[in-house]
Amino acid sequence: MLPIAVRCLRLLLSGLLGLASLPLCAQQAMPASAKGPLVFGAYAQGSFIIAHTPAVRHLAVSHPAGLELNVQRQTNGSEPWHAWYKYPKVGVNFVYYDYRNPVLGRSYASSIYLSKSIVRTARHELNFRIGTGIGLFPVRFNLATNHKNTIVSSRLNAMLQGRLEYDVAVAEHWGLLLGLGLNHYSNGATTKPNFGINLPTLLVGVNYHQQRPFRPLAPAVATVPTTVGTAFLDLSASMGWKQRNESDRRKYLVNSVSIMAGRRINRKSNLVLGLEGFYDRSLAAQLQDTTRAGRYQPDVKKAGLFFGHELLFGRLAFGSHLGFYVYNPYKSNKFYYERLSLKYHVTDRFWGAADLKIHRGAADVVELKIGTTL
Repeated sequence: MLPIAVRCLRLLLSGLLGLASLPLCAQQAMPASAKGPLVFGAYAQGSFIIAHTPAVRHLAVSHPAGLELNVQRQTNGSEPWHAWYKYPKVGVNFVYYDYRNPVLGRSYASSIYLSKSIVRTARHELNFRIGTGIGLFPVRFNLATNHKNTIVSSRLNAMLQGRLEYDVAVAEHWGLLLGLGLNHYSNGATTKPNFGINLPTLLVGVNYHQQRPFRPLAPAVATVPTTVGTAFLDLSASMGWKQRNESDRRKYLVNSVSIMAGRRINRKSNLVLGLEGFYDRSLAAQLQDTTRAGRYQPDVKKAGLFFGHELLFGRLAFGSHLGFYVYNPYKSNKFYYERLSLKYHVTDRFWGAADLKIHRGAADVVELKIGTTL
């Protein structure tokens, strides 16, 4: 799974820093001046661990400290969607944390993100930033040697970031940054226990701006994308792995297939409606443990009807779906589920995605998905 995840991260990173600014057509060379100026940052971070469940209270006593290095590209209007979102920045970072607790150790993470301006003047910027990536935890749960670590049970974890940042100019190219954010790490139930880490964070650091104040390119004539008002049909298949409990260390394969109809309603949004089927092999193992031999065992396959929204950034789309099980003989969960997805169009026809399926706010499985648009 690791090589696949790394390739997906590289693909999404290239999309954010370069390809996302290209239209869904044959790619052409873009002059360096059209790509937009860069911003380089270095920030110190101070945090604490939220005791969001009694099972992690014994670990929520230290005050982790971290360091972040990042590079951002300022979108400049070389593509229409830049102006639609008021010229956001797209970037990649590296984040190091020392949890100041030998049970947790340290973590190393990298994420891709989008930073959108709320207020921007010649000297001041107030931005909201959101991103996702992968975190590495060398120290993790071990039933024999580190059973107190109920937060981290796998080396690889998904990383989510949300942040409010204030940048004030202190020199021609230099800015002082102050920030307030939340870092979240979780493996999406791939391995258990999976309570995850929530880190409210204060930041202070510096940014180096290649261009300040920011000057967008001459605005193009306002146009509506030709795909607005058109419908499409997506077919996809996915796979993921999960562990069902702490005592069973095996990883069980989870598959899904879906058909989804959608319509682009404006420059930024798609509305979608679809049907999908699931086969979770961990449920079959669970049934074998809990059902007496010879008794009827319900079907563990499930089918769901879902609807949702996709927020569009060139080739990239952030999806949020709400689904309801219409075939669910084995009642292992509630009647509804949610999905969050990061979808990237490699071509007009083919795309890849990383999805998080959720039951009542708890991660069920992380899936890698491939699909085609008809």
